[in-house]
Amino acid sequence: MIILEPANYVVIGAFSVFKNAVNFTSQASKLNLDAKYIMNRNRNLYYVYVLNTADHQQAIEEALRLRKESPFNDTWVFHGELGQSGAVSKGTDINPEAEQKIENVPSNDNQVIAESTPEPEVLKEKTTPAEIVGKGFFFKLFRSDNKEQVSGEVSVIDVERTRKMGTFSGNVQVGVADPKNKEGKISLVCEVFGYRKMLRDITYNAPEGEDIQVDESNTTIVPFELVRLKKGDIAVMYNVFFYKDAGVMRPESKEEVTSLLTMLQENPKCKIRIHGHTNGDAPGRIISLNEGNENYFALNDAKDGLGSAKELSEARAEVLRNFLVSNDVPTDRMQIKAWGGKRAIHDKHSPQAQSNVRVEIEILEN
Repeated sequence: MIILEPANYVVIGAFSVFKNAVNFTSQASKLNLDAKYIMNRNRNLYYVYVLNTADHQQAIEEALRLRKESPFNDTWVFHGELGQSGAVSKGTDINPEAEQKIENVPSNDNQVIAESTPEPEVLKEKTTPAEIVGKGFFFKLFRSDNKEQVSGEVSVIDVERTRKMGTFSGNVQVGVADPKNKEGKISLVCEVFGYRKMLRDITYNAPEGEDIQVDESNTTIVPFELVRLKKGDIAVMYNVFFYKDAGVMRPESKEEVTSLLTMLQENPKCKIRIHGHTNGDAPGRIISLNEGNENYFALNDAKDGLGSAKELSEARAEVLRNFLVSNDVPTDRMQIKAWGGKRAIHDKHSPQAQSNVRVEIEILEN
């Protein structure tokens, strides 16, 4: 039996309605927060959190900072286990100011602004600019080969200050605030897994460029014609997450790994290398699935062991490969490279350190 070490989640909201949790997560992301949601089965609420760390003091300090410097003045810390499939969540909600237990956690369902997603070709049904904040934009995301709509997001960067202004859903009208910089320059970055990253530079008040249009409601339509990854490309699977110390994916990873599977099914000639990474190079526990267990998104029927950071990163790459093999992708189309913590993208002690725990996909042939 595996006993998990408790984690510390910095929580900014709790929701009984799944759609509200998704929308609230999206709203928080537009404030440049790394927001995610996960189920607290004990309270039957979806928790939206912005940091998951083993460092309890770090979580308390981040919650206090958000209470002071952000709109989320009720931010708290959950210390314990969340999100295990079929299991009751165990842990304690903590007020970061007094570090005392919170007995009752009310839902925040009444604080969510619903987000609609109309079909991109029916522009007349979009929200009018008067109902959104900022200038109206419609980021039209579609495939280059068959023109089909692609789900994804676009990040808006203030070029002069080199800061992220927000991340916005594609194929739905959104409001983008005026950067108020000297030249009004902004960069639009679209990075959808399975496709090449695309960047467009425009002027906020007078956007011009190939195929950019302004419709009758004064909404600027910016197309992103997305091209599938090609040989030599490497893409981070930003939405694939792992349990602590485990070569086991969390349930919220299913959508992105399914996108990878779809890409491989579309092109039988495509071959990939899966790169595994950890946060830091210290040896320690490694939780892995028992042989024959094909539930790649839960800790049921798992075994506990010890090993190096490189071995843990290899286990994380292997579980993704095993998922693909179980869905009829031949093993000779995939290779594995384990890096341990040698290629960190953040300092291992920073609030963003969890992003070091990742897998990347390199296209070897297409």
